[in-house]
Formats: sequence, C-alpha cells, structure tokens
Amino acid sequence: MIFWIKIAQIVVAILLMVAILMQNRGTGLGNVFGGSGGVYLTKRGLEKKLFIATIILAALFLFLSLAVFFEA
Repeated sequence: MIFWIKIAQIVVAILLMVAILMQNRGTGLGNVFGGSGGVYLTKRGLEKKLFIATIILAALFLFLSLAVFFEA
C-alpha cells in the first residue's frame, strides 16, 4: 500500500510543479525597478481554475506526505 501512496505523491508533486509554473505574474523583477504598474485584483477564467487546482494539489500533496510519514 505504501508503494502506491508514494507513486501518487510523485504524480501529485509533478502536477503541482506544472500548475505553479503555468501561473504567470507579469514581468517578475521588472516591477521592482519601475516596470508596468498594472495590478490584477481578481482572477477570472482559466487563471482562477488554475489557482484553485494549485491549492487542491498542494493540500493533496500534504495529505499524501502525512500518510507516508504515519505509514512508515
């Protein structure tokens, strides 16, 4: 059983990395030196779904990590 939990943890970790990398935050360090002043206050459409999916994947990863910890 622990084998399948570890496999699921690896899959969730990869999906979480992809979800995090797909989120763009504008120009990055360009805003530090006076870049664009555009501020996005709300998330809409695909960006909102990706944000929610990231939260769910992070919670699932935490749950699987605790499961592996307590099974060992």
